[in-house]
Amino acid sequence: MSVVELRRPMRGWLAALAAAGLAMSGGAIAHAAVEPGEDAIYRDASQPVEVRVEDLLSHMTLEEKVAQMIGIWLSKGDIETPDGDFDPELASQNYPHGIGQISRPSDFRGADPDNVAAGANEGAVNRTERQTAEYINAAQRWAIENTRLGIPVMFHEEALHGYVARGSTSFPQSIALASTWDRDLVERVFTTTASEVRARGARLVLSPVVDVARDPRWGRIEETYGEDPYLVTEIGLAAIRGFQGETLPLEPERVFVTLKHMTGHGEPESGINIGPANISERTLREVFFPPFEAAITQLPVMSVMASYNEIDGLPSHANRWLLNDVLREEWGFDGVIVSDYFAIREIITRHQMLDDIDDAVVRAMDATVDIELPDPDGYPHLVRLVREGRVSEEAVDAAVRRLLTMKFLAGLFDDPYVDEDAAEGLTATPEAIALAREAAQRAMVLLSNNGTLPLDPARTGTLAVLGTHAVDTPLGGYSDIPRHVVSVLEGMENAAEQHGNFNVIYSEGVRLTESREWAADDVDPVPAEVNERLIAEAVEAARDADVILMVLGENEQLSREAWAEYHLGDRPTLELFGQQMDLAREIFALGKPTVVLLLNGRPLAIQELLENADAVIEGWYLGQETGNAVADVVFGAVNPGGKLPVSFARSAGHLPVFYNHKPTARRGYLLDDVSPLFPFGFGLSYTTFDISEPRLQRASIRVGETAVVEVDVRNTGDRLGDEVVQLYVRDDVATITRPVLELKGFERVTLRPGERRTVRFELEPEALSLWNLQMEREVEPGTFTISAGPNSAELRSTTLTVVE
Repeated sequence: MSVVELRRPMRGWLAALAAAGLAMSGGAIAHAAVEPGEDAIYRDASQPVEVRVEDLLSHMTLEEKVAQMIGIWLSKGDIETPDGDFDPELASQNYPHGIGQISRPSDFRGADPDNVAAGANEGAVNRTERQTAEYINAAQRWAIENTRLGIPVMFHEEALHGYVARGSTSFPQSIALASTWDRDLVERVFTTTASEVRARGARLVLSPVVDVARDPRWGRIEETYGEDPYLVTEIGLAAIRGFQGETLPLEPERVFVTLKHMTGHGEPESGINIGPANISERTLREVFFPPFEAAITQLPVMSVMASYNEIDGLPSHANRWLLNDVLREEWGFDGVIVSDYFAIREIITRHQMLDDIDDAVVRAMDATVDIELPDPDGYPHLVRLVREGRVSEEAVDAAVRRLLTMKFLAGLFDDPYVDEDAAEGLTATPEAIALAREAAQRAMVLLSNNGTLPLDPARTGTLAVLGTHAVDTPLGGYSDIPRHVVSVLEGMENAAEQHGNFNVIYSEGVRLTESREWAADDVDPVPAEVNERLIAEAVEAARDADVILMVLGENEQLSREAWAEYHLGDRPTLELFGQQMDLAREIFALGKPTVVLLLNGRPLAIQELLENADAVIEGWYLGQETGNAVADVVFGAVNPGGKLPVSFARSAGHLPVFYNHKPTARRGYLLDDVSPLFPFGFGLSYTTFDISEPRLQRASIRVGETAVVEVDVRNTGDRLGDEVVQLYVRDDVATITRPVLELKGFERVTLRPGERRTVRFELEPEALSLWNLQMEREVEPGTFTISAGPNSAELRSTTLTVVE
């Protein structure tokens, strides 16, 4: 989302149309409408959805159609009392023909002018479970009883790593969920999230993000599932199944997803959000399209959000080739394309491509963008633009047909209300909290360990916990305030109480920023003199410790969505921020066993930490159960098994560092190492594993056939543990250049000491295909190197031959 226009005076729907010379109420309606009776076909739940949609569309005036194509968020004051309650009279006055969507009913936007972003704003308190349910019910009651056709409103919420609402369950951030390499877990996480969203009444979420991210300078990398199209696809599909299931209409505890952001968003120029995506069509098809295409063709996805960036000179919201020719015609998508927040206006203000909002609307409609979010700005002009002949009413009908179809499939016409009494009890249940802990456990990646971990509680003595975010737990962007967040310090104290044989002391060590409020525009580093004092105090406290756990990393202000020039979030460096390394060097100088836990949203350059720490854990942002999960891993109740979904660069100067590069890349640097600090797919364990060379069921197959591959994995250590068996493909010789490696399969398995398991993979024709010179998908005859291993760098291989 973006709030680049937050400080632009907003005009209500009525005012916008009045400015366009069109009266919205009082006077004759230009398009005569057939008045529907109570027995109208669209009111009959026994009729097919397609029939109901066409019947309803036949009754609608142009004004009523256009009303379905707008949403409201910043202008919620037009439908609310000063206290934030839904006001039917105001709604009828300002939106007499209905409302398509209302954004984020869980926030007090409209009543609270400072609430300007998704989730927690410092000093702002969002609606409770009951308040949100009451608000949604009131709005639906108005839409159904007080508008001519009774078309209900679609409410959407954010749900990147849990429902972004007060009191809901906060799971690990997206990049951490990807580190689990666990489809089943991700599906369960978002099944739980969907039930919490639905319990309050919303039926659409702006999630998941299936952008492939290839630049760690980009502040939104934490919102993604990493750098590889196959991993992003598989985790994305699991998220979709969790949110909305695999069949329609929606089941009672499910919500529709919105795929974000179509596309190229994850490799912006200079790593700066919304920068041009200088990406060829071939790279789009090989890297950035696959997660979207798989979701559209395999699951009943009904909503896609266009991206802010441009590709080849065209902003996505004005790119008919991207949204219509590829998304709709090639892939068969017949759902709703939603604008990202303010993106139609940004064709003018940011891209400077056009200078008139009417022209921007015409281009967006030509690209088949169905609804303008979050507020009525350009699309209210559609009534006039249709009458002037600049936009056809058939194009409006097509958009409204898709919007209404989604509302019918969501059950809004037949079951529009939610149980206000039940919402609180369905939120943050004990099962959800246990799942948040499990997800955090499985997300952690052990980067290094000289045998210090796991700690033995009986031999720990005094444990010094250092770092400001050992107490003030960062959750990442798109988070609200859960009912309780377990800090690292609390988790360690819980463990000490459980085991009863070691002590925990704490010192802040280094403070990063004066605030970690994601939505705040200004970022103020803590003065050096303050940190010098804190470092000295931490060193003195650590002198009395036997073991040190140092919590370092970043927070929600230091890498985030940059939605405006006054709200930046991308960083040109990958080093630890501020004086954290000053603290680390002084702690290392004490010569005590030191474990480093990283809490952050992007891969950092941590060479010096690795050279001096006894163990390093990449935790990312781990959600509300951070502390308990960290204690589980540190003391060995859980054996870490996460794997990196991104490569770690040695410095920003080494970028790009993604693993699936072309053969001419990564040739080497003068006087430096070109290899990544950690390869894609890397992660250690407290036990050891052996992964065999892959075995082919048939060493030679014909074009169009499936290759069956088996890989043995054995736990060669003395602890129960998880390994992720990863399968890679290399097309050895082709008519176009091919990546050196491509992930085509993975499976996370749990093995007892000495246990062996055979993992079976099927490489279907698409896994061996390329986009040929005619930009058609094709499997070319030849040899393919098939490799298996624990990460993208430690592989054993065999050869598959494909013949005509």
